[in-house]
Amino acid sequence: MLLACGASPSSGGFSTAPVATAIGEQHAGDYNLGPVAFHGSFWNSCAPYPPEVEASIGDLLAGLALRFNGNGALCDTCVTIKTARGKSVTARVITTGETVGPNDVDLSQKAFDQVFDGEYPRRMTWSLVKCAPSNEKLRYQFQTEANPYWTSLWVRGARLPLKTVEVKKAAASTWTPLERGTDGTLTDASGFGEGKFTLRVTAYDGQVISDTFDRFTPGGILSSSSQFE
Repeated sequence: MLLACGASPSSGGFSTAPVATAIGEQHAGDYNLGPVAFHGSFWNSCAPYPPEVEASIGDLLAGLALRFNGNGALCDTCVTIKTARGKSVTARVITTGETVGPNDVDLSQKAFDQVFDGEYPRRMTWSLVKCAPSNEKLRYQFQTEANPYWTSLWVRGARLPLKTVEVKKAAASTWTPLERGTDGTLTDASGFGEGKFTLRVTAYDGQVISDTFDRFTPGGILSSSSQFE
């Protein structure tokens, strides 16, 4: 189980360096029942999720160990868990924490129920996978404190892990990379400024999505025009 759900952005980050993992690379450990849920008495490290994003993700949810998601890079990615008894489930990563074993995964109740067969220990392998196709486009969820002088957001609903997110501000000729936080946020410490801006999102495999907007609202959500293949 997750013993602790990670640190907040103000806590100075994680001491454990994340381990890079590729799509399809398998990691062997145990699976456990959370808590992994959008709401409860615990804190999810990739949160908060607005209701419309929760609805699009569903309730097949997972939490990864700090060694894999300590820098927030795997927030909102999809993982497939395959048990030693041949059952499998694909779940969306929404939190991070200290696990009993270095490769263990925690699951939400519905995801756990889909694979649990009364076994103990609950051996499994997990790997990053491309999320299932859907009609959902990327969403840009801005932090409630975001403003023209300090701008921070989450990219929600991507089918693939993200490599980089950059912004081109009004009248700028170059792209500014956004800094990733341990909670999966992407931040420009100097802010997007006033006027139009363009976000460029690059997936791990090199696919690129660009979207231009007139403005953003603190705590608001902007919808992309596209989704990764």
